[in-house]
Amino acid sequence: MKIRPLHDRVIVRREEEEAQSAGGILLPGSAQEKPNQGEVIAVGSGRILDNGDVRPVDVKVGDKVVFGKYAGQDTIDVEGEELIILSETDIKAVIEA
Repeated sequence: MKIRPLHDRVIVRREEEEAQSAGGILLPGSAQEKPNQGEVIAVGSGRILDNGDVRPVDVKVGDKVVFGKYAGQDTIDVEGEELIILSETDIKAVIEA
């Protein structure tokens, strides 16, 4: 299934949760903190400005991004995979290699 976000929305695949703490302690699922990083897998066409122009989204498919801890409250299940729908403003940074 393909998914295409609208306007300034971005679909992100969240990174896998850490199952082990930095000190080596194994964490149960309920104690694991959800990562605030992920990979962009789909991008909308851009924000529609007041004058009718469209400003393209600053991120592109394949970018690794950092988003706010409480961002991404909108999730969708696509073929058994949980994806996050973010507004472009929820994205804090792009991680460059």
